[in-house]
Amino acid sequence: MNVSSMMNLTDVPETAAVLRAERVAEGFTFLEGPRWFDGALWASDFYSERVLRFAPDGAAETVCSVPGRPSGLGFTPWGELWIVSMLQRSVLRWRDGELSTVARFGHLIDGVANDMLVTAEGWALVGNFGNTDDRPGSLAETGLVRISPSGATDMVAPGLVFPNGMALLATDHGGRELVVAETFAGRLSAYEYRVAADGRPELGERRVWKQFGAAPDYLDIPRATASLEALPDGIAADASGAIWVASSNSTAAMRVAPDGTILETVDTGGLSTYSLTLGGADGRTLYLCCGPSLGTSDPQASTESVLMSARVSVPAA
Repeated sequence: MNVSSMMNLTDVPETAAVLRAERVAEGFTFLEGPRWFDGALWASDFYSERVLRFAPDGAAETVCSVPGRPSGLGFTPWGELWIVSMLQRSVLRWRDGELSTVARFGHLIDGVANDMLVTAEGWALVGNFGNTDDRPGSLAETGLVRISPSGATDMVAPGLVFPNGMALLATDHGGRELVVAETFAGRLSAYEYRVAADGRPELGERRVWKQFGAAPDYLDIPRATASLEALPDGIAADASGAIWVASSNSTAAMRVAPDGTILETVDTGGLSTYSLTLGGADGRTLYLCCGPSLGTSDPQASTESVLMSARVSVPAA
C-alpha cells in the first residue's frame, strides 16, 4: 500500500509505518471531542446533541443531551465535565446529573464555537470557526476564547485560521508550548505556554510547528477543502513529544515528530478522521472519530460516523 496515496500528502516518507484501525462502534451523526477520563472514552455526537460514554465493548451510553450541538469536551481538576455548545457559543458543565452554564462568549465570536482544551488549573481555551451566522461558509482570522473557572472570558492568540484541536507539549528547555490545529490553513501552530499565579494560561511567541504542503494565501473554505494536502482537525500529544493529527480530507491519521517528519499513519479504511485521542489503561490506544470525507456526505441526514481504534507504541503524554 502506498502511504502517500492514502494521505494525498507529498511529504510522507516511504519508511512511515502504517497501522490498521478497527471499528469500535458505529451509527453516529458526527463524533467529535474524544477524551479519556475515569477509565472510559467520552465523545460528543454533534447532530444528535448528545455526549456519550463508551464501554470497553463499544456500547455507547448517553451521558447528557446538550442544546446547541456539543463539540469540545474537557474535565476540570475537580472532576466536572465541561462541554462546548457550538451554536449557543457557551461552555456548559455537567455535574450531579444537571447542566449549567460556565460561560457565554457570543460577544467575542460571531460564528460557531468548536474544540476545547481544559487545563490542569481548571481554565479553558476554546476554538471557533471564524465565520458568521449569516455566512456559515465564510472564513476569517480569529483567536481562542480563554475562560476562567469562575466564567470570565477574553480572547487570546489572534490571527488563527479556524483554530481547532489543541495539545500541550513539553519543550527541550523545560518549558511548555500549546499547539493549535489551524484546519483551513493546513497548519499546526505553537505558542510559548506559561501559567500565571492565578492559574491563567498565558501564550507567548508563536511559531509554525508543522505546515502540510504549501501555505495557502487565501481564506476560503471550499478552496481549502479542495486544494490543501491536509486539513488538521483534532490532535493528541504522546509521551515522546510527537503529535497524532486527524485530517478531515485524508483517509488516514498521522503521527508527526517535532521536526515535522511523519512517522506513522493509521489506515481508517477509506474514512476521514475528524478527531482523536490517546487512552486506554496504558495510554496506548488511539481512538479515532471517523466518517466520510469533508463535503461528501450530510451528517445531519445520516449516521455514517464511526469510532475506531488502533494500538500504538508510545503512550499519551
